[in-house]
Amino acid sequence: MSEPLAHSGGHLLADHLRAVAETAASFSSNLDATSVSERWACLAGLWHDLGKYRPGFQRYVRQADNADEHIEGKVGGREKTHSAAGALWAMQQLSKPNQPYGNILVYLIAAHHAGLDDWDGGLKERLQSDDAVLELKEALDANPPADVLAHGDLVAQIPGGPAGFALWVRLLLSCLVDADFLDTEAHFDAGQPTRREGFPALNQMRRAFDAHIAY
Repeated sequence: MSEPLAHSGGHLLADHLRAVAETAASFSSNLDATSVSERWACLAGLWHDLGKYRPGFQRYVRQADNADEHIEGKVGGREKTHSAAGALWAMQQLSKPNQPYGNILVYLIAAHHAGLDDWDGGLKERLQSDDAVLELKEALDANPPADVLAHGDLVAQIPGGPAGFALWVRLLLSCLVDADFLDTEAHFDAGQPTRREGFPALNQMRRAFDAHIAY
């Protein structure tokens, strides 16, 4: 049986999940001094495309041949959605009564293509739907690797406390989305990252901007 794919052209799903997890964790390394954010970002990366293990997506990705095939909403068909499975998995693994820590990952994973949504009237109802439940079941039935499903030694903490929560979630989402698109880009166009090198540093751009405004 062929290994599950993340994208056409032989991009293995397990490799993609691990790469996105590693890169997202690296991007988040400066968000707090305790490495807590890195672990949250790592799990978001591991679980963000868990739904791609479902048979419907695997059939589709083997027939597709475009760089947008992975973007949920760009293609039709209920059997091809893939962002609900990881969100539900996070809720099941990490949420306890009065401690819905898994919901942090729900926001990140469910938003990595569509953007952040409200809980009531949005995510809660979406994840309670039969489609979402079926997506997770089909993904788990495909037996993803144990290291992809594991949450290890996650310390369920929120750096900065309630006051900084909204900003922290948005920063984690940025880390996840950038990591996802960069790994996808590297698969379809390996030379693109190097073509972006050589840009001036921010302080150089600020001096040029200030000079332009003052002129």
